[in-house]
Amino acid sequence: MQQRHGLVRRSIATLAGLMSGALTAVIELLFVLLSALILVPVIATPRARRSTEAFVHRCARQLAAMEQRRLATFHTVQDLGPYSDRSAYVYILRRWAIGGLGGLVVLLLMFGLVVAGTMVSAWALNGPWGFIESAGRVSTATLLVASIPGALLLYLNVMGLLGVVDLDARLARRYLVPSVEETLTRRISELTVSRAEVIEVVNDERRRIERDLHDGVQQRLVALGLLLSRARRTRDPAQATELVRQAHEESELALADLRDVAWRVYPTVLDQLGLRDVIAVLAERSSIPVRLSYDLPDRPPPGIETAAYFVISEALTNATKHSNATHIDVTLTSTPPATAQPELTTSGDATQDRKDAFILVTVTDDGQGGADPHGRGLTGLAGRVAASDGHLTITSPPGGPTTIHAELPCP
Repeated sequence: MQQRHGLVRRSIATLAGLMSGALTAVIELLFVLLSALILVPVIATPRARRSTEAFVHRCARQLAAMEQRRLATFHTVQDLGPYSDRSAYVYILRRWAIGGLGGLVVLLLMFGLVVAGTMVSAWALNGPWGFIESAGRVSTATLLVASIPGALLLYLNVMGLLGVVDLDARLARRYLVPSVEETLTRRISELTVSRAEVIEVVNDERRRIERDLHDGVQQRLVALGLLLSRARRTRDPAQATELVRQAHEESELALADLRDVAWRVYPTVLDQLGLRDVIAVLAERSSIPVRLSYDLPDRPPPGIETAAYFVISEALTNATKHSNATHIDVTLTSTPPATAQPELTTSGDATQDRKDAFILVTVTDDGQGGADPHGRGLTGLAGRVAASDGHLTITSPPGGPTTIHAELPCP
């Protein structure tokens, strides 16, 4: 029963998609004619031609986006984009003919169903077939003979409908899905930007480490040296004991500062304990109460684990310094593997679908908001996430709350 209902829903969706595609084909044909009238007069003037072409291509992109939504809604074609304005224009130039063909096939189906319905009703009611009273009546033998070519024509019509749908989807994938060369070019650009961002992040980390060592550990070591020097020169045993005690406290503080610096560089316990325990330590050490929700079924790969750690660590640090928040929520979840954007293979020109899960890291505080996504700290964090092929989203309206959301692919 469920399969039957599913088949009926798919059939209705296919017919609705073809009929709506026929209507959009009329709009696209008018657009093609108008764009030709607009472009022909400016062919000889390069400056006007470029601006006019840009305008026409932008309009074509809107039509292509409409077709993309139609294909996704009625024909479950989800893997379109990104595409350029010119690709959208070339697609619209060719698509209107397919839409018209689909409308014609739907009309033929409706005509055949009307003819078959009138014949069956005339046979059932033993009345004349058609609108003329003197027309002959339909006998059972006539109905059976007519049903054979009728069934064949119905089969051919249904195959035509499916063929138009397939042709429509193929044309969309031909022009609205980037080619291998375009994908490689975009990937190279992304890698170039990511490399520059990673270099900037590394330089920022080096500057911060130098600043922490200079302002923290180095100052405490200087104080430690002065205390020990005074203890060595004094002749009062009680004063020497007090100075040694102070030196011991300074040494412990220096070790704590050095441990903090090492944690900011890379927590080695992350390899030993895993992300859950290290994040729990971060939550315990935070001056703002942290509520942690960890829902990862398996331990992530080391690179993704490190990226998730730094997202949470940087978010907690920023919230502590700037947000005036009273509590912070940290959530780690994962999505099941699903078909993602096409991934280039290392051999051949074909592409294959990458079926990756995603680790979702969300840090939300109830502070005053107004965080600058283009600030040095958050920009560096975005570069670190991008280097892992992830995506970082920062939402921080004035008045709060501030939410940092990272999506990290986990093969």
